[in-house]
Amino acid sequence: VPDGTIFPIYNCSGCFTFTGGKDRRSGLILTIPLCTEQTSMEELSSTLDYLLGIPSDKCKARGFTVIVDGRKSQWNIVKTVVLMLQNVIPAEVSLVCVVKPDEFWDKKVTHFCFWKEKDRLGFEVILVSANKLTRYIEPCQLTDEFGGSLVYDHMDWVNKRLVFEKFTKESTSLLDELVVINESEKSNQLDKERPPDCNFLPSLDPETVLQTGHELLSELQQRRFNGSEGGGVAWSPMDDELLAQPQVMKLLDSLREQYTKYQEVCRQRSKRSQLEEIQTKVMQVVNWLEGPGTEQLRTQWGIGDSIRASQALQQKHEEMESQHSEWFAVYVELNQQIAALLSAGDEEDLVELKGLQQQLSDVCYRQASQLESRQNVLQSAHEFHGTAQDLSQQLDGLLGMLCADVAPTDGAAIQQTLKHLEEKLKSVEGSLAGLREKGQVVMDQMSNQTTWSYGKDVPIENKENIDHIQGVMEDMQLRKQRCEDMVDVRRLKMLQMVQLFKCEEDASQAVEWLGELLDALLKTHIRLGDDAQETKVLLEKHKKFVDVAQSTYDYGRQLLQATVVLCQSLRCTTRSSGDTLPRLNRVWKQFTVTSEERVHRLEMACSFHTAAEKVLVQASPEQGDLPVELEQETYEEVETVGKALLDRLTVPVIFPDG
Repeated sequence: VPDGTIFPIYNCSGCFTFTGGKDRRSGLILTIPLCTEQTSMEELSSTLDYLLGIPSDKCKARGFTVIVDGRKSQWNIVKTVVLMLQNVIPAEVSLVCVVKPDEFWDKKVTHFCFWKEKDRLGFEVILVSANKLTRYIEPCQLTDEFGGSLVYDHMDWVNKRLVFEKFTKESTSLLDELVVINESEKSNQLDKERPPDCNFLPSLDPETVLQTGHELLSELQQRRFNGSEGGGVAWSPMDDELLAQPQVMKLLDSLREQYTKYQEVCRQRSKRSQLEEIQTKVMQVVNWLEGPGTEQLRTQWGIGDSIRASQALQQKHEEMESQHSEWFAVYVELNQQIAALLSAGDEEDLVELKGLQQQLSDVCYRQASQLESRQNVLQSAHEFHGTAQDLSQQLDGLLGMLCADVAPTDGAAIQQTLKHLEEKLKSVEGSLAGLREKGQVVMDQMSNQTTWSYGKDVPIENKENIDHIQGVMEDMQLRKQRCEDMVDVRRLKMLQMVQLFKCEEDASQAVEWLGELLDALLKTHIRLGDDAQETKVLLEKHKKFVDVAQSTYDYGRQLLQATVVLCQSLRCTTRSSGDTLPRLNRVWKQFTVTSEERVHRLEMACSFHTAAEKVLVQASPEQGDLPVELEQETYEEVETVGKALLDRLTVPVIFPDG
């Protein structure tokens, strides 16, 4: 019943309900079965109140015909029930038919006349047998227990009525909840500062309630409330007059309307929840990147002082990048979610979503840019330290070459060593230029490096790093300059040694040339001429030959003197002219003795030819006779000179001892 109390509406003897039948005035027929057991009047009264609340006011206005089935009850109970009708429904009851048992009650018991009490009761009461009930009500409006043909299944009616009551109660409760939720959501939308009550949900599932209502409405519209599919008269106790179908339709319409609004509320809640979740995640990403992430970058500012140190910093940076990658992955996911919301979102959310997307993108791109800038600085610093290490090793190698003693065997070896030094120095110069270039790159990158602090870019203090780079470059420049100075000294020393070897070689060559001249003088310069004229020519040629030998000797002497000077300059005490100077002097002495002997012989030959020619001229017919004394004197001169020349020719030009 409406107050929540459950009373049985099915008695042991029959059905306490509206069967759907109507009297001849179109009034509804109410059947009240009674039994031999004591009947609770309170239960009967409550049941009547419930049943009378079902019909419409229009239907109630036509009145009711009440059938009190007393065939299995006692008279006093029947009388009590009839009198109760006076108190419950006096105005609506037009006729009360009391069905008496076949064996009539004792006349003394039934002495009470209902018809005399009509005015007091407000309705007519008749006692009638079950087989004579058709006098007052058409048989088609009576159930089979009263001899009628009206089809009625009370349990089916009860079940369907329970479904209707359950649906009515649940839908009404659900409607109230949905209205409260929808109105609350509407108030939240008007008052933006008011926190929404996201936990306020309906106690029932709207889909289930709607499905129940549709099934019930389908039953009502098919007018097969009792579920009968066989023949007979179709019966619907909850037709339009009972307001069942209109009530269900009205409730369904209201429920659908409020459920549609509720679905929109849920959609708005889901969207708001998703938006709030995105906002929370965005702020988590932003707070971490601007907090711990930025702090990590701010503390990692060094570049190391060696390759190993820069590698360690790079490893730390990779670990830091790995941590950032996790947050960047969240950024990518959030960006996709925001893009999906932007493509399907409402216009009022576009500004907020775009703002979140822009904020997230700005922070992530700024952090990624700083990470990349830091990575570039570390990579450039690693290359700088690598170049510095290579340059240092080159300088050490060059210095080692310069500090080693030079003991070349000849000029070619000196030239090769000098070429190697020049190549080393050129390589050092190239490496130093590369070091300067890489150092400048690192300093430029560090000068452009900034960090995000208090909402703005703040330059990172890199003075220590810049001073370190400049110090390394200056140190390498000084070492390279020292090596250059040492290379210049070594180059000069090596050139002097080349000159020394050249002088020694040329001096030896001069000795060989002088020996060749001596050999030529001894072997080929032997003719003395056939006449004075030829002898004079040979004498002139010999003087020129001697001049050449003199020049060769002087050249050799000068080379040997230069060798002495170079040895002194090079502090090469182990080297000297050796046996070159004695050989030169010995060959020159031999040449001088031979040359002088050659000159004496040519001069004697010239005197001999001159005297002989004079004798021959005097003895010619053209001269006539000359004094005997003059001829004898001339002849003796020729003989003396000739014999002296012959004697000189028998003596060796130079003796074996030189």
